[in-house]
Amino acid sequence: MKFKLLLKALLSVLVAIVVIGCKFGDTADKGDDLVSYLSSKATGLSTSADLDELIAVAGDRRLVLLGEASHGTHEYYAWRDSISRRLIGEKGFSFIAVEGDWASLYELNRYVKNMDGAAGSAREVLGNLTRWPLWMWGNEEVEGLIEWLREYNMDRNFEDKVGFYGMDVYDEWNSKAALYAFLEKHDRNLLRQVKDLYGCFAPYGEDSWEYARAVGRGSVDCTDETAAVVKLIEGSRYDLNVSDYEFLYAKQNAYVVKYAEKFYRKSVIRRGPESWNSRVQHMHLTVNRLFNHYGDNAKGIVWAHNTHVGDARATEMANRGQVNIGQLSREELGAGNVFITGFGTYTGTVKAGRQWGDRMLKLNVPEAHRDSYEYLLNQVPYNNYILIFDEQDRAHDEFAEPRGHRAIGVVYNPEREVPGNYVFSILPQRYDAFIFFEETRALNPL
Repeated sequence: MKFKLLLKALLSVLVAIVVIGCKFGDTADKGDDLVSYLSSKATGLSTSADLDELIAVAGDRRLVLLGEASHGTHEYYAWRDSISRRLIGEKGFSFIAVEGDWASLYELNRYVKNMDGAAGSAREVLGNLTRWPLWMWGNEEVEGLIEWLREYNMDRNFEDKVGFYGMDVYDEWNSKAALYAFLEKHDRNLLRQVKDLYGCFAPYGEDSWEYARAVGRGSVDCTDETAAVVKLIEGSRYDLNVSDYEFLYAKQNAYVVKYAEKFYRKSVIRRGPESWNSRVQHMHLTVNRLFNHYGDNAKGIVWAHNTHVGDARATEMANRGQVNIGQLSREELGAGNVFITGFGTYTGTVKAGRQWGDRMLKLNVPEAHRDSYEYLLNQVPYNNYILIFDEQDRAHDEFAEPRGHRAIGVVYNPEREVPGNYVFSILPQRYDAFIFFEETRALNPL
């Protein structure tokens, strides 16, 4: 056993070293042999029935991670929707956790479960979102999934209803307000204690970046205070006369504030992998709390960017000391209990902003760089298709060669795409499956 663990660790290091050393121009076009190999493995994708093999393989895993190569592409949202519906309807998955805000998106959870005080429609909730980028969750594609989930849950017992949650670290001030509202209703003495602790943030209003800059200039940080609030909330479980769902909601809001404080502080002070990793750790632990909440037999779905779900050990991220949900999940649950699906495109359009907080634009996605995976995959004779990876793929010399893999965020400038929007990766080690589209289009904001 020790030998196997050591061998596994050495292989991970070798993968990282190989990936790290790559630059554009190092991956010469290998020609027809690799394209022919990939063509023999590809399954064309046009209807939900074409997902049968993927659902069969992924459906028995405890956690299914569904990626995206951007936060503004219709096809990624639409096909994650199709996969999720089948995993829920056919394989009994318990929840979806997305790269979004806990407090705001919890209103969608109330809606799909028809809880007391729930909104009248998915559009009502999505239309009330306030944090940029609004299009990331406030779009017609998400609206369709939420309405389907509500209908699916309608005749099910409450404990069997499928949930929808945000797992990200942002929107901390909304989480703080939500925690105050919860304690105002259930324990005003505890509310006073929490407000006293969060008073540490008072000089900064609701500006987390200003807080982080002040700490960087030598002001006292609020790390101990946010941890103390979490401890207070967790220690009050048996004093609060609330359901498990209500307690999970309150506790998670306290965790959001705790990890947001760390994320912003690390972002300003150290500018290394610590800020990224603190956010990833929060998302990963949120999924773990959902598993604990739903029980030993629970199965979960995660929607997040490829950079979060595709195992970081098979990318250049490893050289920067960055981890992600895909890596942490495989390490903790075992690779056999996790199924990771990445998404990508050769060209198309996308919704994004040119800088943080900028207005939403419909931007062109240029044809993929010739040394990228997307360029290679576009030579396979299908417009849209699925690849499901096996050990043969992971041992294939040419396919297991690091290449650039496109990653577009909410901030995107196509004219400066190379090399900044490519992450060198070993695709069949990063994912268990990959869904490729020759041309994609921007999603449909509300």
